Amino acid sequence: MPAPRNFTRRTFLQTLGLALAAVAVRGAEKAAEKPFTLIGFIKPFQNFSYSDIADISQEIGWGGIEIPVRKGGTIEPARVEEELPKILDALKARGLSLPIIATDVEDAADPLARKVLKIARQLGVTRYRIKHLLYDLNKPIPPQLENFRSKLRDLAHLNQELKIQGTIQNHSGRNYLGAPVWDIWELIRDLDPKDMGAYFDIGHATVEGGSSWPLEAKLIEPHLAMISVKDFTWVKSNKNPGEPYQAEWCPLGQGMVSPKYFEQLKKTNFNGLISQHFEYPLGSRKEMTEAMKKDLKTLKTWLA
Repeated sequence: MPAPRNFTRRTFLQTLGLALAAVAVRGAEKAAEKPFTLIGFIKPFQNFSYSDIADISQEIGWGGIEIPVRKGGTIEPARVEEELPKILDALKARGLSLPIIATDVEDAADPLARKVLKIARQLGVTRYRIKHLLYDLNKPIPPQLENFRSKLRDLAHLNQELKIQGTIQNHSGRNYLGAPVWDIWELIRDLDPKDMGAYFDIGHATVEGGSSWPLEAKLIEPHLAMISVKDFTWVKSNKNPGEPYQAEWCPLGQGMVSPKYFEQLKKTNFNGLISQHFEYPLGSRKEMTEAMKKDLKTLKTWLA
């Protein structure tokens, strides 16, 4: 019979240390595998047939899509009852979801807006993006903020009634509500994020905030409903007198958006939808599909 193993205190501590290290590694791996759902905003091919939209989205590799249900979009608001079930059938046949729609909704009292949201929710859509709201730079800003606050509060009440989540996207530009992000926070900070949340666009936030994007991202973090991803670079231009440079959208990873944003994002409690947006020239259907695949690969690398 072999001699019993001499299991000393030192051996025990070494074994315990190795076990704890293994647990830590497994924990880190688990944290790195946050279950983000990656979808695509299909505006570049919004006028294709429903079957083609579903085929392209499946080929790219998204888990679902965001479609425009607004004037000039994939579905005209007045036809939502007839058309939304059709595209949902095409998506479901390919294993894809439709978790959010982009809309013209801005007034809770508008009968068409209520119809769009009611039909969408009945069909399983859980979120929508409201219309971009604009400041009038010829008028004082504070009263306009109060008007926006009233609009968002009324929409939040409607969303609670319909059990659908409204989202407001920050957008770069001299007269956009949300360009500085702080104004969105000010307007929705007292609202339940389940009723009205932030659709945080890191591309637009970087255009407006430059190197201060970590501050805006941290501020809006408790209200996150969705993330939007696209990239840009600064180019010299003569389009706007007095503004020698303008932001030009480009493939993900070739511009100013920092991958560090996604390191920060993974440290938050957010594990929801990330929507890819495409504003740069995409070419033919084949070229577009390949470009979108490449951007998706870059995004997955940043999230890994």
